[in-house]
Amino acid sequence: MSCPICGKVTDEKVRPFCSKRCADIDLAKWLGGDYRLPGEPATEEDFDEAEREERRNLPH
Repeated sequence: MSCPICGKVTDEKVRPFCSKRCADIDLAKWLGGDYRLPGEPATEEDFDEAEREERRNLPH
């Protein structure tokens, strides 16, 4: 298996990466929004519906 960031051989301690540095680079990409799921952006209605659903699932 090769590191998804640099292509080097992975290290079991930080798998699937080769080093902590590459793991940190990957984390920064996630936090920076570089990785995204395809689809339409969420709308206010989506958030409102999710909030209503969450309230319905709370214990009374």
